[in-house]
Amino acid sequence: MKIQIVQIFSVVIFAISVLAFNNKDLFNKYLYSPYLIWRNKEWHRLLTAGFLHANWGHLLINLFVFWQFGSFLETAYVGVFGKFGSMLFVSVLFFGGIVVANLPALFRHKKDMYFKSIGASGGVSAVLFSYILINPWSKLYLYFVLPLHSIVVGILFLAYSWWASKNKRDNIDHLAHFWGSVFGILFTILAYPESLRIFWQQILSQF
Repeated sequence: MKIQIVQIFSVVIFAISVLAFNNKDLFNKYLYSPYLIWRNKEWHRLLTAGFLHANWGHLLINLFVFWQFGSFLETAYVGVFGKFGSMLFVSVLFFGGIVVANLPALFRHKKDMYFKSIGASGGVSAVLFSYILINPWSKLYLYFVLPLHSIVVGILFLAYSWWASKNKRDNIDHLAHFWGSVFGILFTILAYPESLRIFWQQILSQF
């Protein structure tokens, strides 16, 4: 069986995250800090924070979603773009999602030395919403129990992320989840405009 790029990067992210659990120097060197990015020009933090996670639950949930939906998407991208599809999927959709999701906080918190964040959630959100655009009626299981159509999960997730970014104070960058999701949708449409027609066809087929 051919190994996919998504599987390789899942292993890499897992290994680095686990290593950083017990290595504070590594953790602090690569976490996302708008204050340190502006002060020290440490632009790598926009991306490297995606290789770090707070705990096992944070890590495993992100990797589960990335692996599950990323495997399908990578195959789809290869089908459309050929061999270039794998790298387009990982380097632009996933890693681009991480960076783009972090950009709003870069400006909002550039003077806040206490704001820090970690995790691949922005990229994972981009992957998930690229999948939703292609498969709006597939069943996803909320909390692994409640079956919902993927488009319903997407709408609820966007609404909650936007609301939580304004109202919750739980040390989670909910706005990063929101913008990662939006990036996933826009990138998919720009890279493969036919996806928008396919999406609407599937939506209308249910009515």
